[in-house]
This record gives sequence, C-alpha cells and structure tokens, in this order.
Amino acid sequence: MEKVGVIYILTNPSFPEYVKIGYADDVDRRLKELNRSECIPFAFRLFAFYEVSNRLSDKKIHEMIDRLNPNLRSIDDFEGKKRVREFYAMDAEEAYSLLEAIAEINGLKDNLHRVAPSKKEIEADEIADSVRAEAFKFSMCNLKEGDELEFINDSSIKCYVKNEKKVIYKDEEYSLTALAKLLLGVNYSIAGPHYFKYKGEKLCNLRERLVK
Repeated sequence: MEKVGVIYILTNPSFPEYVKIGYADDVDRRLKELNRSECIPFAFRLFAFYEVSNRLSDKKIHEMIDRLNPNLRSIDDFEGKKRVREFYAMDAEEAYSLLEAIAEINGLKDNLHRVAPSKKEIEADEIADSVRAEAFKFSMCNLKEGDELEFINDSSIKCYVKNEKKVIYKDEEYSLTALAKLLLGVNYSIAGPHYFKYKGEKLCNLRERLVK
C-alpha cells in the first residue's frame, strides 16, 4: 500500500486537556508551521500517527469524530462568529484508542505508530506540570498594584494589577483567566498568564524566566 500522508495526534503541555487531530501529507512540516507561533509557551509534539493511502481533508476526519461524540470539539464564539477548531477535549490515550479502532477495522494496525517523547519534551512536560501546580501570583513576576498589562492579541486592550491575583479592566475586577476568557469569547479551560504581557513579555514567560 502506497502511503501518502498521516492522520496525526498532537499534544501540547500548554493545554494537556486537549489534543489536536488532523491530516497532513508531511507531519513534520505541519509541526514546524504550528510551532512558529509565539503565542503558545510550549511546542506541539507528535504523540501518534496513522499512515493512510489517500489524501484526506481535516473536515472528513473531524466529521467522523464528531459523529462519535459531538461534545468533544473545541467550539467558541469570537466577535459574534462561531469558531470550530481541530482540538478535542480528550487525553492523548483516548485519541490513540480512536485511531487504534480505525486501524483494526481496516486491518491496518501496522500503519499506526506511537511516538516516544524526546528528553527535551519530557523536561518541558515537567516544567509545565510544576507551573500549573503552583497558582499564579503577580509577585512571581515582580509586578505590583497599578502595573499595566496588555492583552496578547490586541495591545490596545489594557488592564491593571489590583492585587496578587486580580486585575482591573474597565473598572471591573477580574482574575487573569476570567478576563482572558471574556476577551477571547471562550468558556473552556485556559491559563490566563498566557494571554497577557508586561512590557512586551508574556507573563508566563516572565514568570518562567524569573523562577529559574
């Protein structure tokens, strides 16, 4: 069987509760494209892939998963528009089981491959776990009351540090996560410090730099 591409499962320690599932002719190139972004603190990595003989559209793959469980897909509203992503609320093992079932049905289990994490990826996972384990406080970034923060997607949107865990935005008090969800128009789990910057540096990066 001639293999032309793969269905991939990608993970990212920035949001361990989600996996990214899609199709690519060249998964290494796809990874490089995704990891060019500076808006995500950790890189995507390949967890597993299933080799296929026909080019597939992401839409076909996602329709299949949505038929199995329509509640897994990451869907949100931004500026009144519905955004449907190729992220799914499942862990990597659950996603692997899905591809495993497809491989078994087609009698092509040898086409399914799990990828062992590199030492660098394991270290990144450990850093992400330790960061999540300790609740964010502004003092970790040497920030004080009144310091100005900017929203990562729009520098004209500003908020101000109120205390260790709260900011002021348009005279209202928010946690960073609550404000990020409001500005992004999402209701799924995110980490607020990834979406704000101080003097051009994202808070998650500033925190990591200062605790080293």
